[in-house]
Amino acid sequence: MPEGPSVRKYHHLVSGFVGQQVIKTGGSSKMLNPASFQSLWLQDTQVHGKKLFLRFDPDEETRSRGNNPLPEPLEGERKEEAGDQKQAVGSDSQKISDPSSRTPELVVPSGDDDLECFGGGSPAGDAERWLQVRFGLFGSVWVNEFSRTKKANKKGDWRDPIPRLVLYFDGGGFLAFYNCQMSWSSSPVVKPNSDILSEKFHRGQALEALGQEQPVCYTLLDQRYFSGLGNIIKNEAMYRAGIHPLSLGSLLSPLQLDVLLDHVVEFSADWLQGKFQGRQQHMQIYQKEQCPAGHRVMKEAFGPPGGFQRLTWWCPQCQPKLPPDKSEQSPIS
Repeated sequence: MPEGPSVRKYHHLVSGFVGQQVIKTGGSSKMLNPASFQSLWLQDTQVHGKKLFLRFDPDEETRSRGNNPLPEPLEGERKEEAGDQKQAVGSDSQKISDPSSRTPELVVPSGDDDLECFGGGSPAGDAERWLQVRFGLFGSVWVNEFSRTKKANKKGDWRDPIPRLVLYFDGGGFLAFYNCQMSWSSSPVVKPNSDILSEKFHRGQALEALGQEQPVCYTLLDQRYFSGLGNIIKNEAMYRAGIHPLSLGSLLSPLQLDVLLDHVVEFSADWLQGKFQGRQQHMQIYQKEQCPAGHRVMKEAFGPPGGFQRLTWWCPQCQPKLPPDKSEQSPIS
């Protein structure tokens, strides 16, 4: 599932098309009519956590009217040159085009991530000119090229994936959206204080949330406090902090919570920086059979009752489970 760093990268690539007009459309979407984008102008883009927002208007404008300002760029985005527009960013776990070849992380229930689109198939006047894009488990955006299959699926089929939406622009480039859930909406709600990649991320609010009397692996995936944080960041941060996934936040010391949050922010920022530098992020625990210390890694699906159960990897020796009367653990050096 694409997490905050990948969606930030998508945002950077898509922003290069702002100010251009859609001259041709395509795609397999049944609920979102690709033809409804014909002749529209892409006027603005915004990102919040795992969501990407694209503003379209029927008339050419230099700026969209009355919208929230763009999220502040990170260091990697400031340094990125405009010439890298012709590239595509795959999903966070692996760069494999065929979704059938992946190991699903989301166990139960299926929820609305299986839905392609919400709302109408075309914008309803000025009130709904923002296209909200959610990437689900395997969503991606490709720029000026199409995804090509790299291996046969379970049926032995080598056919290339079919994009849900393709937008060709008058500047000569195009965007292809794969496996995304898209809907028209009003102005996006962007709350940088909960976005783990924002300079305005509210550390105090995040620490208060982590201190709740529930397993920290549940809290870390709560997008109200950790927008953009996904299963990879969750697993890596807990391992590096030496914290068992089922440790209750209320039993952890302030120092432990601080260390955990440090690893969340540092790992996320480093991952984003690596995406702009073409560097693959090194995982220590996610989808591993052994931890860096050589211990056997455990894997199990955890999640709140009635909520999503996400696969979690942890080392019982490096991340020992806390007894109810004890809250001291040593972070991984």
